[in-house]
Amino acid sequence: MSSDGRGPMLAQPLRAPSAGRVAALVGLVLLGAVVGAAGALVQAGWFPGGLLLALAGAAGLFLGGARALASRSGAVAPAFGWVVAVIFLTASRPEGDFLFGAGGGSYLFLLGGMALAVICATMGLGRQPGAGGARLGK
Repeated sequence: MSSDGRGPMLAQPLRAPSAGRVAALVGLVLLGAVVGAAGALVQAGWFPGGLLLALAGAAGLFLGGARALASRSGAVAPAFGWVVAVIFLTASRPEGDFLFGAGGGSYLFLLGGMALAVICATMGLGRQPGAGGARLGK
């Protein structure tokens, strides 16, 4: 339960992430925004198949980010970019233009994508202690 013999892992001070990790998280946020915008166009274009394709792409990005960075932040970063892009595309402009209609497919895309983001962030790998022996006496 201890890491490096200095006590429990939760009692260790937090360290700032490395520059490579920050760059990967920023890249995942931008990739999440691109997947959200592309999914908004695809789900409306080919309704049943496009919706499934857009949600599968979002789920793949969320879960892939979590696996690539081996942490929940790898799923939360693209989910943040996805939500920001989708909410931005949902808002109507002063001219009355908007990308999403009021159909059922749009609501399924919004709610389904948010549910997938929560599921993938929950399934993401958390911080694990170092591989030590399971039995203390051996």
